[in-house]
Amino acid sequence: MQEAIPYRRWETRIATPSVDRNSNRDEKNAAERVRSLVSENAVLVVGRRGCCMCHVVTRLLLSLGVNPVVYELEEEDEEVGVVVEEISGGGDPRLQFPAVFIGGRLVGGLDQLMALHIAGDLVPILKKAGALWL
Repeated sequence: MQEAIPYRRWETRIATPSVDRNSNRDEKNAAERVRSLVSENAVLVVGRRGCCMCHVVTRLLLSLGVNPVVYELEEEDEEVGVVVEEISGGGDPRLQFPAVFIGGRLVGGLDQLMALHIAGDLVPILKKAGALWL
């Protein structure tokens, strides 16, 4: 009997948050974790668990040859507010997930990423950040 080839042939690293919701100290740890993930990875996608737009962003980057780190948040986590404040630098209420960081800089969400891709500017940005070599 033949064995089916798995559909998913890549491995996306998922950084899962581990936050105790009862402590203010853990909120600071969440902010530190986001800062360290942004600085350590060439491409970081921050989104809610199960978000279809996060999936679209990840698929676009994978199709270009980039293996992004995905930081998933639970919908009911208090950490979401901490991460939004950390990402936007002041708690911009208009900031929506997924938030894409390339080279330590916030690029934006799906709309901004698609606009860069259509304009032909996404690949040079990814090369400059060290996410693509060719």
